Amino acid sequence: MSVLTVEHLQQQFVDKVLYEDTGFALNQDDHMGITGQNGAGKSTLIKIITGQIQPDDGKITWKKHLKIGYLDQYAQLTEQLTIFDFLKTAFQELYDLNAENEQIYADYAENPDDDLLAKAGHNQEILEAHDFYGVETLIEQVATGLGIDAIGLDRDSGTLSGGQRSKVILAKLLLEKPDVLLLDEPTNYLDTNHIEWLEGYLNEFEGAFIVISHDYEFLGQITNCICDLEFGKFTKYRGSLKQALRQKEANKETYLKAYATQQKKIEKTKAYIRKYKAGSRSTMAKSREKQLAHMDVLTPPGNLAQANFIFPYQPSATKMLLDVSDLVVGYEKPLLAPFNFSIMQPEKVVVTGFNGIGKSTLIKTLLGLIPKISGAFEFSNTVKVGYFKQELLWENDHQTPLEIVQAAAPKLTQKMVRRQLARAGIEKDNVDKPVKLLSGGEQTKVKLCLLMLFPANFLILDEPTNHLDDDTKNILAQALQDFEGSVLLVTHEPGFYRDWIDRVIDVEKLKTDTGR
Repeated sequence: MSVLTVEHLQQQFVDKVLYEDTGFALNQDDHMGITGQNGAGKSTLIKIITGQIQPDDGKITWKKHLKIGYLDQYAQLTEQLTIFDFLKTAFQELYDLNAENEQIYADYAENPDDDLLAKAGHNQEILEAHDFYGVETLIEQVATGLGIDAIGLDRDSGTLSGGQRSKVILAKLLLEKPDVLLLDEPTNYLDTNHIEWLEGYLNEFEGAFIVISHDYEFLGQITNCICDLEFGKFTKYRGSLKQALRQKEANKETYLKAYATQQKKIEKTKAYIRKYKAGSRSTMAKSREKQLAHMDVLTPPGNLAQANFIFPYQPSATKMLLDVSDLVVGYEKPLLAPFNFSIMQPEKVVVTGFNGIGKSTLIKTLLGLIPKISGAFEFSNTVKVGYFKQELLWENDHQTPLEIVQAAAPKLTQKMVRRQLARAGIEKDNVDKPVKLLSGGEQTKVKLCLLMLFPANFLILDEPTNHLDDDTKNILAQALQDFEGSVLLVTHEPGFYRDWIDRVIDVEKLKTDTGR
C-alpha cells in the first residue's frame, strides 16, 4: 500500500525542465533514496510534496492521518531555549498531560471527587503507554548518538551554528517518531560515528522514509529502493543502491540510443517539410508537420553542466608549510587535548573524528578566525592558503554567481567570469540567478569556483563534499589529487579520500595513521 503517490508531475523554471509528466509511489515499507545530479530538482521535489511549492502540473496524494517529519537541509531553529528544553518539545503533548495530572491531584486535595481520579487514571495510562518517564533518558540517548551532547545540552539553542542547529532539529524529528520521514542531506553535519548511529536508527525505523543524500555509502546502508531523477523523469529501482546504479546505466544507454534515433527522425521530417511545404506534396508535408507537433519529444541528455576543477598552484620556497605545537583549541574551554603535528609540501592530510565540533574549530583557529587557548602554530612565510568554508552563507544572498565572482576578482572580464563558472559546473541559466535560489550543490560549486580564482600552495577545505553529487565529488577528488600543493581536508566521507590521501589525523584519538 502506498503512503504517497506522485502523478503527472511537471515543473519548469525559465527554460529548464525539472520534471516532465513523471511520478512515483512511496510504499509503507519503502526506505527510499533519491538520487540525481546537482540541480536536477531533488530538493524541489521535497518542497513540492510538503506543499511549500506548487508544481506547474501534477497530483500529490498522501495517505490520510499520517504524521510526517521533514528535515530541510537549510533547517532553522529560532526558539530561545536550551537544547535539552527544545528536544523536550518533541513530547509536548505528554508534558502537557503530566501537567494536567499534577493540577488534577492538587484539585483533588481540596475537593475529593472520583471523577477527578478517573480522569487522572486515564491520563496516567496514556503517559505509561508512551513511556513518559523514560523520555529524558531517550533524549540523552539520541543526543549522544548524533553528537549533540558534546555541544552541551544546557547550551542556548539561539547561539548554535547552522550545522549544530541541523543536528538538533534532526534529533527532535527522530524523537517525534513520525509515520514518514523526509530527510534532505541529513549527514551533512555528522561525523562518521554519528552517521553510523543514524544508519542504525533508520534501518530499525518501522515507517517509510525518503532520503536525499549525495553520500552514496550512507544511502547504500539504509535504502531498499532508489528513485533516480534524470532527463526529467523519475525511475524507481527495487533493491540495493549498487543494483540501482547498474540498472540505471543500462537504462541510460537505451535512452541515449532512443534519443539519437528520434533526433534523426525529427531532422529528416523537418527537412521533408521545408522541401515540400510549398510544392506539390504540401498536403503530405502538412500531415508530417502535425505528426511532429504531436510527437512526445525526449528530453535532451547531458543538459547539466559538468565541473572541471583546476586549482592553480603557487610554488613554495620551503618544504615545511605548517608546524603545530601543543595547540589547544576551543571557545570558553578546551575541546581537545593539545595538538602536535606538521604538514610538509606536498602532503595531502585529512582530519577525522570527534563528536562533531573539534575539527572545524581546529581549522578556524589555524586560520585566525577564532583565538587559540594555548600552544603555538606557525605557517611558512611562503604559504598561500586557499580556504573552503562549509557553511553556505553569503554576504548578500541576492547577488548572482556572476556578481559574487566578479566582486572577488574585479580584474576579470565578464566573459572570463562566465568561463570560470562554467568550469565549476554552474549551468548557464544559474549564472544570473540570485544565489539563494540555487540548490546546495550549485552553491557549493560557486564557492569552489572562488577557490579556483587565485593561486595557492595550501588548500584547507572544511566538508567540501556536502551537497555535491557523486560525479562532481569524483571530479573534485581528482582535482585535489592533481593539485601540486598540500591539502588539509575535513570530511565525513571516507570514500572521498580513501584512495589518494597521504595521512589521517584523528582528533578523537589524537594520533596519526597512514592513509594508504
